[in-house]
Parts: sequence; structure tokens; C-alpha cells
Amino acid sequence: MISALITLAAAALLVVIDQGIKFWATVNLAPVGSMPLIPGVVELRYYLNDGAAFSILQGKQTFLILFTGAALLVVAWYLLFKKPAKKLEYIGWLFVLGGGIGNLVDRVMNGEVVDYINLLFMDFAVFNFADILVCTGIGLLLLSLLLEELSARKQRQQAPAEASPLEQDDGTV
Repeated sequence: MISALITLAAAALLVVIDQGIKFWATVNLAPVGSMPLIPGVVELRYYLNDGAAFSILQGKQTFLILFTGAALLVVAWYLLFKKPAKKLEYIGWLFVLGGGIGNLVDRVMNGEVVDYINLLFMDFAVFNFADILVCTGIGLLLLSLLLEELSARKQRQQAPAEASPLEQDDGTV
């Protein structure tokens, strides 16, 4: 019960941080459009995205809301009831949940997601904290999977090889 409350509180905290930054961006960036953060590298640019990552599925809000909502219910169920044993996997799923809910709140409340981080040194989509959480979460899940596979391989290599039936000594002459 306590671990479920901690999970819910952690996800809620990530959503509150995301929504707080988006509120700041709406109040401070919307009137000016953009402002440099690191000149020539990163700027803060107010951008409303009615699609998903890289603006795909633009104008498909109902689909995005239903699909994202269903996916996040599955993630929440997994975190709360299956409880990943590995911390890296747990944090990965928690980041996906928090970031996904952050962007889902925008879609439901405003019909579009507030983005504000613009990389100037490359042609890339404008994104936000929730996007960073989701991408980092997926990266952590992949890393957890890779580390688990490497550990399993190492254990298989260290296990004594079972003797084949032809090599077994049954004591007969």
C-alpha cells in the first residue's frame, strides 16, 4: 500500500512540475514568442502542438487522448500491481507515466500540448519536460532490458556445462 502511494505521489510530482513549467511558458513565452536560454544552442520558444511527437497525427486529438489514456492506464496498473523488481525499470515506467499524464492533461484541457524547448544547433522538434520524461523513461527501460540480458548471458556462461549423455560416466565397464 505504501509503495503504491509513493508511486502515485512521485508520478503526481512529475505532472505538477511539468504543468508548472508549461504554465510559466504560457505566461512568459507566449507574449514574446521566444527567448534565448543558451545563445545559439537552446532557446525557449512557445509552441502549441496539436499532434504527438514530431507533430505526427496532427488534429487527431480524440484518438491521441483515447490511445494515450489507455496506454497510461496499463502503465499505472503495471507499476501499482505488478511492481517491477528492478529500480531502473521502475523509474523508467514512472517517467513514462508522469510525462504521459503531463501531456495528456494538456490535450484534454487545451486540445494541444505546450512545447517550449527549441534546439538551435540542429533541426529538431520543439519539445517539453514531459517529452523528456517519456523519452528518458523509454531509454531507461531499454537499458534495464539490456542489462538484464547481459546478466543472463553472464550467468549462462558461468554455469557449469551439463555433460552430454555420451560423456557421462555411469560406472559400468
